Amino acid sequence: MGRMPKPIETPVPNRAELIDHLVRTRISGQVATPRENNLSHYRKLANGDRHYWLGLELGDRWTDEQDVLAVMAERVGVVDDAAHRFGQDTIDPELTVSGLDRMAARLRKAALDRQSVLFATGHPGGLLDVHRATAAALRAAGCEIVVIPPDLVADEGSVWQFADVAVLERGATLWHTHSPAPMAAILDGLAAANRPQPDLVVADHGWAGCAAQRGLDAVGYADCNDPALFLGEAEGTLQVAVPLDDHVRDPRFYDPMVAYLLSSAGLL
Repeated sequence: MGRMPKPIETPVPNRAELIDHLVRTRISGQVATPRENNLSHYRKLANGDRHYWLGLELGDRWTDEQDVLAVMAERVGVVDDAAHRFGQDTIDPELTVSGLDRMAARLRKAALDRQSVLFATGHPGGLLDVHRATAAALRAAGCEIVVIPPDLVADEGSVWQFADVAVLERGATLWHTHSPAPMAAILDGLAAANRPQPDLVVADHGWAGCAAQRGLDAVGYADCNDPALFLGEAEGTLQVAVPLDDHVRDPRFYDPMVAYLLSSAGLL
């Protein structure tokens, strides 16, 4: 039998090279998400708007937007100054890479234990191929990539699977969604079919939050205007939240990041 092909062919950067790349492509560093958008989302989460809870149950633990800002400064690297209301905001590339290292450790465990892994994205325009490449690497390592049940619906759309990644589809279009409902449909569908829940969920947005809230091991990516997953990580509900701009100008910009992730996980 011939050797399995590598899931990606991008050269693997070292930490310093990756940090430079993240800053140059604005995946981290001076990101495009404006400060006023970040603060607006922190405030809405603190005011109880469940759209911004991303499937997590935050109760009354995060009702002060300054507490949310403090966590985001610590875990994402946004500007830690409540008086900074407008203009540029930041994601610390060191925190992005540290998050990738934590995610890599969990992926390594999944591979060693031949675990079942479910991939899903609410940001198909940016992160679909990030998840696809990770799924391919785990399958090559012997993991089961969970196939979702058929005929699932959520949020007036269909929950489909493309290139091993679950997505929400409406009118022949893959949708950007923060909703936890599509992940709930998958997990409920698995239970209804008497199939086991996944050992690990790799996702983003409400897909990751819903899985974590249900007690599953979940890791994911989140932007600096999506604080819920970082709060979930701070509380121990979500295992890993990697801070990054989740929709940069060219999806290929993520390739060196994925190469670093998979190499660190021992999957290349």
